[in-house]
Amino acid sequence: MDPLNEARALLREFPVVDGHNDLPWALRKQTRYDLDALDIAGHQHEHLHTDLPRLREGGVGAQYWSVYVSCEEPDPVAATLEQIDCVRQLLARYPADLAPALTAADMEAARRDGRIASLMGAEGGHSIANSLGTLRGLHALGVRYMTLTHNDNVDWADSATDEPKAGGLTAFGREVVREMNRLGMLVDLSHVAATTMRDALDATSAPVIFSHSSARAVCDHPRNIPDDVLERLPANGGVAMVTFVPKFVLQAAVDWTAAADENMRAHGLHHLDTSPEAMKIHRAFEERNARPVATVSTVADHLDHMREVAGIDHLGIGGDYDGTAFTPDGLDDVSGYPNLLAELLDRGWSRTDLAKLTWQNAVRVLGAAEDVARELQSTRAPSNATIASLDG
Repeated sequence: MDPLNEARALLREFPVVDGHNDLPWALRKQTRYDLDALDIAGHQHEHLHTDLPRLREGGVGAQYWSVYVSCEEPDPVAATLEQIDCVRQLLARYPADLAPALTAADMEAARRDGRIASLMGAEGGHSIANSLGTLRGLHALGVRYMTLTHNDNVDWADSATDEPKAGGLTAFGREVVREMNRLGMLVDLSHVAATTMRDALDATSAPVIFSHSSARAVCDHPRNIPDDVLERLPANGGVAMVTFVPKFVLQAAVDWTAAADENMRAHGLHHLDTSPEAMKIHRAFEERNARPVATVSTVADHLDHMREVAGIDHLGIGGDYDGTAFTPDGLDDVSGYPNLLAELLDRGWSRTDLAKLTWQNAVRVLGAAEDVARELQSTRAPSNATIASLDG
């Protein structure tokens, strides 16, 4: 059997759990949640990386839908609730394809039913507005991980792409981690500074995830994971989910992106904007400046390194589709996962290795967080700490 057909056969048994997809944000920005205008029941190639036919083609069996909102949102809690509502609308609209999931057992049940387990992750601690009660509210609504920061610092944690302020986690930040452990909400360390990664690993009693990050030793970008942090994942039990974003995986793209971002700002646009207007600006810049192109092999290089440092039991996939303007060749949209697996098969990865990468590791880590939460809930009451009481 050729590698691509072998990859597709494996995905029928052990489909991809993808750690991060920004479809809800794309729907918010492009149509203000008009699901008729962008009906993902059909192919939406010109507008989105994600739709149901391509999720099926890609062998996706579980998806963490990001309920991301911008750090600049004047009311991030309300905007996050709107994002959660968008995911719920999608689940209600496409019940034959998307299965609501809160637990590892739910993920396995969806796999048996042939549906795509749909979980939610909040991308950025700004979504809780310094409130542990709000954190608990998001968990009650189905959010199963929270990325501690996005691109900007929060009052209690440093971001990878902002000027250091807290030096990692503050006392309140450590309390956020402990409360997430008690709830069974995964601590996501993508986007955070390396100091925050290390502090969170010190504070947590449950496995962590990186929902969409790659290896800093392969591509020196602050959004990626240093080797000393990858080395700690076996003891923690966590999972690092490789991302496909070219500006995080290809060094030449890092430099090109810095120039492209400056061009966006010169046009009065946010550098992460993927609206049609922004994409027009991107394309004009690219016509003048050839864009370095990442490939499936580029991403596989990260996985080879991450496997060497952290081990096969601590790897996963988090493509960041619909949250990035560009994607690698061969990983153009959510239908491309078989191409990555075929590349890894060519590099000598076994079927057992790939089953861990695609499905087993991600399901295990959520189940482990649930086990920790059950134990903690029997001994620890909900925290009513405030940022003023711990950091003031």
